[in-house]
Amino acid sequence: MALNKKALAVGLVTAVPALMITASGIMKLVGAPEVRDAMSKAGIAHLTVPLGLMELVFTALFIYPRTMKLGLLLLTSYFAGAIATDLTHAKSPGPAALILTLVWIAAFVRDRSAFLPGPAAQA
Repeated sequence: MALNKKALAVGLVTAVPALMITASGIMKLVGAPEVRDAMSKAGIAHLTVPLGLMELVFTALFIYPRTMKLGLLLLTSYFAGAIATDLTHAKSPGPAALILTLVWIAAFVRDRSAFLPGPAAQA
């Protein structure tokens, strides 16, 4: 029973940021008016579809256990860029920083070796 609770907790911690990013990617792909306006103000309206696709692909890599570390690296890079864009356009970086924090928490809960050093490599 304890294993099931742990698996459920890990799944929930992973699902929250994954669903948030997936929703954002879908909104970019369908061209939601709010997203289109925000992207236009940032001067990157022409990149809406590629950014939406990136969010979906990076999230899929993050969810799949064998590619979780690659997905973590790509999502970290993506949201670092989003934070930098928000800061340079006088917007609050809060939403991007929150999602990135949730991704890091999920990665840490799933596989601590993504952040902590492993055993030394054998020579």
